Parts: sequence; C-alpha cells; structure tokens
Amino acid sequence: MTLTSLVVLAAGLAVAVVTDTRSRRIPNWLTGSMMVAALALAFAGLGAVTPGRAALGIGAGLLLMLPGHIIGATGAGDVKLMAAVGGFVGPALVLNAFLGTALAGGVFAVAVAMRRGRLLDTIAGTGQLVTAPSAAKAEIEAPARANRFAYGPAIAVGSLLAVLFTATW
Repeated sequence: MTLTSLVVLAAGLAVAVVTDTRSRRIPNWLTGSMMVAALALAFAGLGAVTPGRAALGIGAGLLLMLPGHIIGATGAGDVKLMAAVGGFVGPALVLNAFLGTALAGGVFAVAVAMRRGRLLDTIAGTGQLVTAPSAAKAEIEAPARANRFAYGPAIAVGSLLAVLFTATW
C-alpha cells in the first residue's frame, strides 16, 4: 500500500470512529467520499490497487459485511465503511481486513459486555446468531438488552492491522 493511500484511509477511518462513537452513525458523505478517494487514487496511480481492483474491492467489502447487516448485527454505515476500505485495498486484502474486523469486533463486544455486566448473557446468546438468526436479530436490536455498540472502531482497527501486517512499502 502506498503511503498516500494509507494516510487517506487512516484519516477516513479516524473520522468514522469519532462520528460512530459519538452518534452511532457513519454518514454517507464520509463513506462515499472514501470510495471516491480510493478510486481517484487508483486512477492517478497513487493507490495500492488498479482502478478495476479498487472497484472489485468495494464490491467485496460490501458483500462481506452485508450478511451481518441483514441479521441486524451491523448498521448500513458499517457495510459501506467496509466497502470503502475495499476500495483502498482491493478484493484480496479486504478479506483480511474483514477477518481482522471480526476479531477486533469480538474483543470489543466482550469488553462492552463486561462493562455493562452482561458477559454471560452475551456469550449465551452468541449461538443464536447461527441457530436462530431471525430471533437473534430481535435480541440484538432490543433496546432493553443493551447489545448494540459502535462497530466503526472495530472496522478501523481490523482494517488498519490487516494493512500494516501485509504492507509492502
């Protein structure tokens, strides 16, 4: 990854973390701007991937995060943020970024559950994501259960770690 694309990606992810943490939303203007920036860098030859690979990365990032959104585990902004990451890194590395994000999200989920005094309930309900996804969606979204948390930080940490661990400067 080029230094230019890393700086632009990190800046976009930093804004996403701040806005998601404060408002629990990742705005379309941000994710859209990040995708445009990734494509512009690719076309200018300053990105880590070709324009075609950037476009494929956007699609791959979108497809990887979409199932989590469908079951209610992530928001639409999270899906679009991972798509934007894909534009910077391409389809191959976006899978690593997604896996890093899942690991970071798991660590953050445990920390949030512990802080909220809900660790045992959270662990017990985790199996529902696979065995009864429709019931899991209702549980995840129930305000009284306090299950939701900003996922933008997990996307930022997982994506940047994936980029840094595979960097070829």
